[in-house]
Amino acid sequence: MKRTLVAEAGKKVGESIKVCGWIKTYRSHGKIIFVDLRDISGVLQVVILPELPSEVLEIAKNMRTEWVVEIVGKINKRPGGTQNQNLTTGDIEMTAENISVLSEAKTIPFDINTDGYEVNEEMRLKYRYVDLRRERLKRNLIFKQEFLHFVRTFLKDRGFIEIDTPSLTKSTPEGARDFLVPSRLQPEKFYALPQSPQQYKQLLMVAGLEKYFQIAKCFRDEDPRADRQAEFTQMDLEMSFVQEKDVRDLIEELLIETVRVVAPDKKIQEIPFPVITYQEAMEKYGIDRPDLRKDKSDKDLLAFCWIVDFPFFEKDKEGEWTFTHNPFSAPKPEFIDDLLKKKNIEKILTTQYDIVLNGWEIGGGSIRSHTPEILEAVFEIIGYKKDRIKSSFGHMMEAFGYGTPPHGGIAWGVDRILSILLNENSIREVIAFPKTGDSRDLMMDTPSAVDSKQLEELHIKTVAPKKK
Repeated sequence: MKRTLVAEAGKKVGESIKVCGWIKTYRSHGKIIFVDLRDISGVLQVVILPELPSEVLEIAKNMRTEWVVEIVGKINKRPGGTQNQNLTTGDIEMTAENISVLSEAKTIPFDINTDGYEVNEEMRLKYRYVDLRRERLKRNLIFKQEFLHFVRTFLKDRGFIEIDTPSLTKSTPEGARDFLVPSRLQPEKFYALPQSPQQYKQLLMVAGLEKYFQIAKCFRDEDPRADRQAEFTQMDLEMSFVQEKDVRDLIEELLIETVRVVAPDKKIQEIPFPVITYQEAMEKYGIDRPDLRKDKSDKDLLAFCWIVDFPFFEKDKEGEWTFTHNPFSAPKPEFIDDLLKKKNIEKILTTQYDIVLNGWEIGGGSIRSHTPEILEAVFEIIGYKKDRIKSSFGHMMEAFGYGTPPHGGIAWGVDRILSILLNENSIREVIAFPKTGDSRDLMMDTPSAVDSKQLEELHIKTVAPKKK
């Protein structure tokens, strides 16, 4: 007999079917046993009557919550007055005919029939495969799929090509520390995991593909932060022959349509989105990601805004110039001459634009440098010598010499957008297998030591950290 999903059982009234899943609840009422069976599609009440064969009854009496079982039985309408309006299958039930135990379960470490916020988070992360049985987290992951499906369809319909880029790349300074990957075949040399597909997507524009996007995994070795992850998901997009407003208009339309279709209960406060300069934001709100909601207690209110006209450079702790966002941004056209001449550096504005939602930066992008001269001038301003520019970015400089269109793009933090749309306080609630704030995976017990033979093959020797 073929398995039927719980959600389809309502179409089988009067028939005997087979369902498989986890025992959500187990209730013995004298001689009659009631079981709520849960699968990915829903919950079904199963009635186990004393008329069953003794061997089946023995199995039923020994069952416990979270055991995985297969039950064959007849689907009936529930008697009047016993319907459960909280279940989509609340007007039917199954009368069991046969039961098979597929897998027993130990006592689970916490209750999964609540929203889970009351449970110690480290426990939840250690037993994440149990925690994910929670209805709230299942809904979050399904919502994430719907969100990404809509984004993909929207962009494909507008001529964008989804292209995946390498996860083993070159270590280059882009703002955060790289995760390094040693090469066994090239001793004493390293790959890096990408902080973003930034260079690859610009090279795709050089290649003439014009409209690119991907749902990309990105990696940043940052100091511990409560709501950051060492690896995260980014919606990455680039397009050729555009100006700043072209990119912003496309993204604004995409966000509006995504909310309308995927999160219709949400209300966008203002359309078109307000556009605020960095200087205005700092003077008026004291922050470059202001929360513009008129009613901050309304969780269904979405206040988007654009922040534009950022300074290109700022001084670091040592008093040296560094870039405020990334070195691949182009200056606003009126500042190109100052950039090339390396003068009035503190006044140079970049084409960077950030998209902000309810006080969170959810994405950022810019029109990019597309000539070797501008890119080289940026690195010289931040103190790079020509030999370092060549060793770190020579591949980009060379590529830009083969005919490069003006181009620009943006990247969203998918997990952050989702957490806002789902009214979650942490991005960990929308990631299937997240890490702690200090980048530990408690479920897999990583990072962890590796075998000394592996280190020898990679020509690596570990040293004890210096005492503080």
